[in-house]
Amino acid sequence: MIKGKVWLVGAGPSDVGLLTIKAKTVLEQAEVVLYDSLVGDGIIGLIPTGAKLINVGKRAGHAVMPQEMINKVLLEEALNGNRVVRLKGGDPFLFGRGGEELELLTEHGIPFEIVPGVTSAIAVPAYAGIPVTHRDFCSSVHIITGHKKDLDKPQIDFESLVKLNGTLVFLMGVGALYYICESLIQAGMSPAMPAAVLENGTKACQRRVVSTLEKLASDAKLHEIITPAIIIVGQVCCLADRFHWAEDRLLGGARVIVSRPQELSSTLSSRLTELGAEVLEIPAIRTEEIEDNESILDVLKTLSDYSWLVFTSQAGVKVFFDKLIKHKLDIRSLNGIKIAAIGSVTQKALLERGLFVDCVPDKFDTTTLAKTLDVTVRPGEKLLIPRARIGSEELTAILDAAQIDYMDLPIYDTIYRDDSVLQLRDILEQSRVDYVAFTSASTVQGFMSAAGDADLSRLTAVCIGEQTAAEAEKYGMRVVISNDISIDSIVLKITELYQIKKAERMIRHESRSKT
Repeated sequence: MIKGKVWLVGAGPSDVGLLTIKAKTVLEQAEVVLYDSLVGDGIIGLIPTGAKLINVGKRAGHAVMPQEMINKVLLEEALNGNRVVRLKGGDPFLFGRGGEELELLTEHGIPFEIVPGVTSAIAVPAYAGIPVTHRDFCSSVHIITGHKKDLDKPQIDFESLVKLNGTLVFLMGVGALYYICESLIQAGMSPAMPAAVLENGTKACQRRVVSTLEKLASDAKLHEIITPAIIIVGQVCCLADRFHWAEDRLLGGARVIVSRPQELSSTLSSRLTELGAEVLEIPAIRTEEIEDNESILDVLKTLSDYSWLVFTSQAGVKVFFDKLIKHKLDIRSLNGIKIAAIGSVTQKALLERGLFVDCVPDKFDTTTLAKTLDVTVRPGEKLLIPRARIGSEELTAILDAAQIDYMDLPIYDTIYRDDSVLQLRDILEQSRVDYVAFTSASTVQGFMSAAGDADLSRLTAVCIGEQTAAEAEKYGMRVVISNDISIDSIVLKITELYQIKKAERMIRHESRSKT
């Protein structure tokens, strides 16, 4: 029997950008993944769709699967010859029980690797503007677990901790917050010592409560702080008001779902992430080239019969030119043919292939494209329209009415995806989502295929084009349309909307403070 291998992988605190390069590489090659509840949604989204997922649900005070069973499952999956990833929030060896999981593996000679992760003890305070060390305040940091296996009070030598005069970081200690604060005071720490509790660190919904050791427990209760959260005690906590930064970014605190074909999502996601948004990629559709397409073979032999090439999508450009290359043709075969594109994204895809576009409509949708062609195409000119098998009927209807000769050439299928490892319905029902970005009507349809019967009435859809917006409106979403069909435009629109939301939130906060 060929044995598999186990990787203990630290996923970091949640932000997908804090996942290490090695962790990402290992995760993308996994065949089986056992993951905790604290692993961020964006990181879960990196798991291959064909991998077997096992949610062990570990969180302070609760576990879907007992630790002993997790150890056995790791062993069984490895004995079956699989590449097994044990995906843990933070670092696997820092209160992650990674050592326990290795014991059974080593007894049976299972090979393994450890992939360290960014620990929340350092990253979460950093995202809240709290450096855990500072030469003006302390020269050491101490990480303590505030959680005990039997849920009893943690056994901590508080007197020794107080004498260290360093920053204290308590992980998994929210349930024992009052006990920790009282014990530190009784051990001799000043009740006025700055202290903080940080909830959902590195996520869009992260919150911080900065107080004093004496008042932290009551302030945390007032703000309804829940797990996951960490506790920081030390003079460095007073720096949060000066050094906070995560929420100050243009999209800091925003949570955005990007629903695009998987191969096209990275640019939009990167732009939003750069501005501070937490981005969840839900590939709603994929494009699949039509194989054994005899129609396109006939067309490629008679390209000189056409006066115009009309592209309605970036995907159409890719598949068409892939077909040219496959049949040993290049752009010389398009000599004398004029080119029309639906918008700037499609135009850019053509420019990258060395082709300038002769016709782009003022509004980037198929209806305007058809009307523009109606007044541009000369009598006797014939159009070739390589596009999806199921394309807009509006385009051909207008061309028919104008008695323009054309060839509607299906070259790819649009496949709706419901195989994402991220459970979209659960995300929509359990988590705050500020916006979902749609770039076509088909991405809306693919999104709905994955969303099921989730309530979308509170979801704001930021759409490219009126046709995309009309499709989103069918499902009860609030709809906003970007100014044009481009990545820049949709990013700008989301930024504008979020700035308004932040301003309204600030006004409500100030109003509550006065009352």
